[in-house]
Amino acid sequence: MIQPASAAATAVDRRALSAPTAMCEAYHYSRPVTFSRGMEVRLPGARMIFVSGTASVGSDGRSLHPDDFRAQARRAFENAAAVLADGEASWRDVVKVTIFIRDIARDYAAFNQVRAEFFRDAGIETYPASTCVEARLCREDLLVEMEMLAVVADGARQ
Repeated sequence: MIQPASAAATAVDRRALSAPTAMCEAYHYSRPVTFSRGMEVRLPGARMIFVSGTASVGSDGRSLHPDDFRAQARRAFENAAAVLADGEASWRDVVKVTIFIRDIARDYAAFNQVRAEFFRDAGIETYPASTCVEARLCREDLLVEMEMLAVVADGARQ
């Protein structure tokens, strides 16, 4: 018979991640926001870094680069990099990314170009698994958003 695990045995060491100099942490929104920009979870031998949906938002909470898909995509990559850095990780550690594009027929080719440029400039040669879907985003002026998962082996340094 399997015995239920105690709460202490099932607790996972975790901490919230943020990047307030890169993008608003959403604390001053009119409605309470109940999420973290990222979450670091420590497991035996590695840390997992989960980054929440990240878009072209500045440190003041405003959307940046309205109507400029490429600029929004670049800023989303940069904002995600800032959250990863708070977890002592980088895009080189990303193993899975999900991309949400408002108009995939219009903007997917541009996204692929921006992603290829970003990965080239970051020195990334092993690309993460990726899914891209068309979606309605949380703000009308946002055109692209991304979330990701990174895995960092114990002892790895950026």
